[in-house]
Amino acid sequence: MIYAILLAYIGFTFWGSLVGANKHATTPESYFMANRSLKTLTLFFTILATNFSAFYFIGYAGEGYRVGYAHYIMMATGTGLAGLSIYLIGTKTWQLGKQHGFITPAEMMYHQTESKGIRYLFAAVMIVYTLPYLSLQIIGGGYILENLTEGQIPYSLATLLLTLFTIAYVVVGGMHSVAKTDLKQGVLMIVLMCAAVVAICYQLGGAQEAHQQVYALKPDLFSMEGSNNHYTPQKWFSFTVFWFFCIPMFPQLFMRFFIAKSEIHLKKTVILYAFIPIIIAIFPVVIGVLGHLSFPGLTGKAADQILPMMLVEHTAPWFAALVMIGAIAAFMSTLDSQLLALSTITCRDVYLPLTGKEVSFKREVFIGRLLVALFALIGYVISLNPFDTIFDMGKLAFAGYAVLFPITFVVLRSKGTHPAFGIASIIVGQMLLIGFYYEWIPKTMLMGFEPFIAVLLLCFLIVWVGMFFKPAKYSTNKG
Repeated sequence: MIYAILLAYIGFTFWGSLVGANKHATTPESYFMANRSLKTLTLFFTILATNFSAFYFIGYAGEGYRVGYAHYIMMATGTGLAGLSIYLIGTKTWQLGKQHGFITPAEMMYHQTESKGIRYLFAAVMIVYTLPYLSLQIIGGGYILENLTEGQIPYSLATLLLTLFTIAYVVVGGMHSVAKTDLKQGVLMIVLMCAAVVAICYQLGGAQEAHQQVYALKPDLFSMEGSNNHYTPQKWFSFTVFWFFCIPMFPQLFMRFFIAKSEIHLKKTVILYAFIPIIIAIFPVVIGVLGHLSFPGLTGKAADQILPMMLVEHTAPWFAALVMIGAIAAFMSTLDSQLLALSTITCRDVYLPLTGKEVSFKREVFIGRLLVALFALIGYVISLNPFDTIFDMGKLAFAGYAVLFPITFVVLRSKGTHPAFGIASIIVGQMLLIGFYYEWIPKTMLMGFEPFIAVLLLCFLIVWVGMFFKPAKYSTNKG
């Protein structure tokens, strides 16, 4: 039964990619941008499925187990606020993309600043930080598939199979098939996660009874601070505002601002994004919290596997298989988008500018497909030695993206800044993040706030100062 469901999912997904190949993958505009034709429902679900990934299924459940409901409240608040930043960045990006035919964020930034340095830095940051985030999807899928088959497919083989499968359908179909697949996978993700919570609560004697038992064991899981006072007021502030700055800068999400059919469709999508994720974010956290009843004492990487463990323990094999296939679908919906974003950025912002070659549309799509395979295999290699927790792995990548927000916001929503200051904000921000990560810079100086808060403040200060030094040709924001 498990293998039948898995094969049915693979067949369904690959069939969708073949449809995309036959109709929508013949030019860069169609292969990378789906001809800028997505309407509200498809656009919303491709953004949702792209963002809610292994970090959602595995990361949220793991943090729910380790920290408790404080994690949900923080994530729900921050994700809702991100709807505003998506509007601020996304609508202006769509307007410029429609007018000038941009395909990548770095192309747009180059046009707005006339700075090759900003273009290359933008592309480099997005490439470098997407690789660990990409591998996070492969890791989550490997955990799920290993649990789903009760070890018959070991982790290393599971990650390899998922990598090869994703390469196949992304290479074949491009953005149109990815977006259509995301729509189906997004709906599947929401329905199955809701059903999983209901089924597990039922097996544990009902939601109220199960939560009373957990409260008797670990009451701090229900506090605003979380287990062991994990979320101090400084951390609450840090993580709540963090998502505002990082989410619109995810390259696979940023590029979706270009592909809306109209600005109205993008604005409707923003409204949906501000509310729907708040509702669905609760599902994996509930499963993580209730996991203490069945699997007490898990730590680190072990806690990240609480969702598949609970499904195997408390639901019928066919149902557990169905839900975990839904989880794998969510991972693949992010992985496919990341691979397409990476290949597009590398091809158009690194390979073509550095070589100075004029290539045919067919050649450009061919290079993009080769890069999809290359980056997928790099992500697989990284997945063989994962971070301590899914949440830590994601947080590192997200902080790297967030450093790009200050220069992007100022360039899109003001009269711009001197390119040298924009370059400085990116370089200084990344150097500080690395310094804090490796503890070369003591965190004690931050007074309990997360490092990215201080980094973002400094980046904003640098680009703001640059506004007073911009040369005459940068005096107006380009439309």
